[in-house]
Amino acid sequence: MTTRHYDVVVLGTGPAGEGAAMSAAKAGKKVAVIEASSQVGGSCTHLGTIPSKALRHAVKEIIVFNTNPMFRDIGEPRWFSFPKVLDRANKVIDQQVVGRTEYYARNRIDIYFGRGKFKDANTIEVNTYEQGPELLVADKVVIATGSRPYRPANIDFSHPRIYCSDTILSLSHTPRSLIIYGAGVIGCEYASIFCGLGVRVELINPAKKLLSFLDDEITDALSYHLRDSGVLIRHNETYDSVETTDRGVVMHMASGKKLRADALLFCNGRSGNTDNLGLESINLEANGRGQLAVNDTYQTQVENVYAAGDVIGWPSLASAAYDQGRAVAANMYGAEGAEFISEVPTGIYTIPEISSVGKTEAELTTEKVPYEVGRAFFKNTARAQITGEAVGMLKILFHRESLELLGIHCFGDQASEIVHIGQAIMKQPGKQNTLKYFLNTTFNYPTMAEAYRVAALNGFNRVF
Repeated sequence: MTTRHYDVVVLGTGPAGEGAAMSAAKAGKKVAVIEASSQVGGSCTHLGTIPSKALRHAVKEIIVFNTNPMFRDIGEPRWFSFPKVLDRANKVIDQQVVGRTEYYARNRIDIYFGRGKFKDANTIEVNTYEQGPELLVADKVVIATGSRPYRPANIDFSHPRIYCSDTILSLSHTPRSLIIYGAGVIGCEYASIFCGLGVRVELINPAKKLLSFLDDEITDALSYHLRDSGVLIRHNETYDSVETTDRGVVMHMASGKKLRADALLFCNGRSGNTDNLGLESINLEANGRGQLAVNDTYQTQVENVYAAGDVIGWPSLASAAYDQGRAVAANMYGAEGAEFISEVPTGIYTIPEISSVGKTEAELTTEKVPYEVGRAFFKNTARAQITGEAVGMLKILFHRESLELLGIHCFGDQASEIVHIGQAIMKQPGKQNTLKYFLNTTFNYPTMAEAYRVAALNGFNRVF
C-alpha cells in the first residue's frame, strides 16, 4: 500500500470541496481530493443543483412554446417526455464535469476516485477504483462529503415506482400522476417541473404552509401559482405507510386518506454523508441526521479536521458551500476571506422562481423594527410585457427613518438574478445602504432591474 503526503486532503469534490481545494492550492499548498463517484462535481453537479435546474429551464421553455400565441402560427402545442427533457440536463452535466476536471489539473491537485476512511486524524485510507488501497497523510483534512436524500426505513425505495430526488433522474418514462411527499425547496421545484410536463401532481406538505422561511407574501404567491398550474397541495398531512403494486403507489395518510398515483417522489429532508468515513477513529460524532458541528472557523472538535457544505447543515446551498470551502482554506492558513458565512441569498427554482435576502416582514414585525414596503409588479414593467413574463413582483423592505434596506424579496422571471442588485446595496457600509440609491440611479430601460426604481418610488412615497 502506497503512502502519499499532502498539506491538505479534501473529502468530496462538490462546491465546498472544490472551494477548499482550489483556495488551498492557490495558497501554495500540496492538495489532494477524494471523490467517491467516478467523476468530479459531487451531488451538486450530478444529482442536485445542475440537473434539476437544467430540467427546470427546459420545462419552462416548453411551457413558453405551448402558451405563447405567436407560436400557434407554427403549429399545435407539443408534448415532451421526461426522458427527452432529461437529455438536455445530461449535456449540461457533461460540460460541468469537463470544466471542473480542468480546474483540478490546472491547479496541480491530485484526484483519487474511491472511498476515503479515517485511520487517524492525519491519515486517510482510500480504496481507489483503479489502483486499490492508498494511504494519504495530511496536516489538514476537510470533510466536504455533502448529503443525500433522507430515506425512511418503512418505504421500499428499490421499488420501480418509488423515487427520491437522486433516483428521479433515472426515471425512464413520464408518469400520468405523481405524489410528491415533502414540500420543501426540492419538492416545490419538482412539482413545478412535473406539472409543466402535464403530470397530475399532488404535493404533500407535513407543515402548515409552503416554505415558511420565506416572506408570507412570496409564499402565498407560490401557493397560488402552483395551484393555478394544476398542483394539488395538501398541508398538515403525514404518511403512515406506502403500498406498492406493479401499476402504481398508494400512500396511506395518518389522517385516514388514501392517495393513489403512478409514482411517488419522496423528498422530505436530507442526511449528511458521514456514516462510512470512520469518524469513530478520530472521536468525531455526527448528529442524528449525519451532520457535523463546526465552530466559526469551520473547525470540528478535532483540531486539524474541518468541515463545510451540506455535511454541516444550514444553509445547504451550493452557493454558500463554495464560500464555506474557501473560508476553510483561509482559516487554515490565515488568508483573506476567513469570514463565517452567515447571510446568503435564497434561490428557489420553481416556475416562477423565487429569491430573497435579508429580513422578512414577519421577522421585522417581531423585532419591532419600524419598516416600510416598496413593491413593483412585473406586469407593469416594459421588459416583462415584452418577454411575456408578467407574473411576479419585487419587494423591498426598508427602515422608515434611515431608509436602510432590510430585505429584498423577488418572485418571478429572473428572480435569482434580480436579487443580487439589492444584495449589493444592502452590503454597503453605513449610510451607503440606502433606498435612495435606487431613486438616484439611472437604470437601463427596458430591463427587469428597473423594478428596483419602481419599487423604491412606491416605498418612498409611503414615507414622505
